[in-house]
Amino acid sequence: MTSADRAQVRVGVFGLLGSGNLGNDGSLEAVLGYLRQRHPEAAVDALCGGPEAVTARFGIPATRLHWYRGEYRTASRAGAIVGKGLGKLVDVFRTAAWVRRHDVVIVPGMGVLEATLPLRPWGFPYALFLLCASGRLLRTRVALVGVGAAEIRNRPTRALVRWSGRLAAYRSYRDDQSRDAMRAMGVDTARDKVYPDLAFSLPAPRASEPSGAPGPVCVGVMDFHGGNDDRDRAEEIYRRYLDGTTRFVRTLVEEGRPVRLLTGDICDASVVAAILDAVDSPLVTAAEPASLADLMDEMAAADTVVAVRYHNLICALKTGTPALALSYAAKSDALMERMGLGAYCHPAREVDADRLLEQFRALEKRSAELRQTLTERNVAAARQLQDQFAELTTALFPATDHAHALREAP
Repeated sequence: MTSADRAQVRVGVFGLLGSGNLGNDGSLEAVLGYLRQRHPEAAVDALCGGPEAVTARFGIPATRLHWYRGEYRTASRAGAIVGKGLGKLVDVFRTAAWVRRHDVVIVPGMGVLEATLPLRPWGFPYALFLLCASGRLLRTRVALVGVGAAEIRNRPTRALVRWSGRLAAYRSYRDDQSRDAMRAMGVDTARDKVYPDLAFSLPAPRASEPSGAPGPVCVGVMDFHGGNDDRDRAEEIYRRYLDGTTRFVRTLVEEGRPVRLLTGDICDASVVAAILDAVDSPLVTAAEPASLADLMDEMAAADTVVAVRYHNLICALKTGTPALALSYAAKSDALMERMGLGAYCHPAREVDADRLLEQFRALEKRSAELRQTLTERNVAAARQLQDQFAELTTALFPATDHAHALREAP
């Protein structure tokens, strides 16, 4: 091994990346930006959900997260059940082998320590546990950077998340509620810090100045069926959410407002189609964003944004566009409060179109004031994330000799 090889730090990134969720990929983009700026010598690759998409977009080598390709499909036949079970065993060795090749592994943001959306313990929580356990065993530092967490009731999922947190070498969170949730689940968070979501470090276009006349409204939609604890009434939640959102869009169109429908995950396309079918008007159009940058471009051109997905909200706030959150978890409420819009949250599980319209109109009346507030809060968020990245460098990058020694061992 040459001195140049020895100086090169090997960094892995891990998560459900490249799988169609724009927020997850935006978190990866933020971390890659940090690595390229502060650690250009680092060799970076990924263990992720969509390796082909990650390589094509970000230009880094990537490996599939799970050995069994049907991991996130429901297994009803005997062959699929056996395949999933065998995959759990194979992934123990695959994950450990991948971790062993790295000095540092970073889990970039995302809600990896929560179950605010439907989640099975032997899916991603198990994969994250394997990662953190392998890191501890092989002395590779695993960092959970700017992650989201929520207290989990399901015992197997809770145990896997708790042990993942305990075994990680570094943890930081995107809001106080996340840190509090991990403490409540038995993780010592005394040294853990809270910073804004990683996506606030991404470049953003300036929001266009309102013309004075009522302008376009972006409505970010979601294929929303509640969370882990809502499985018994998932269809009811979805129907109420869709009906309320559709009524809201229809009213805006009747008032002559152009409405732009936006998604944040490939699974949201069905909701867009349902709204377009129900509100047959040329004033309603749909975008096909492929990144958070695309979302921000759309939102910067709008007067106001109403959105469900967490990273849709971040895109609106980052551009300085006033936003109203259809909130499905405490993380959305915390985000809106941090950015000075805490009064503009509406429950996604109980969408009331009339009340939503009242809140929307109240938001628009304060548009100029709130745009100034967002400008100030964005400056503060960018400064805090520079502190996050400086701390990450100090915590993770000095000690790499152990991994080089492991790679040189027979």
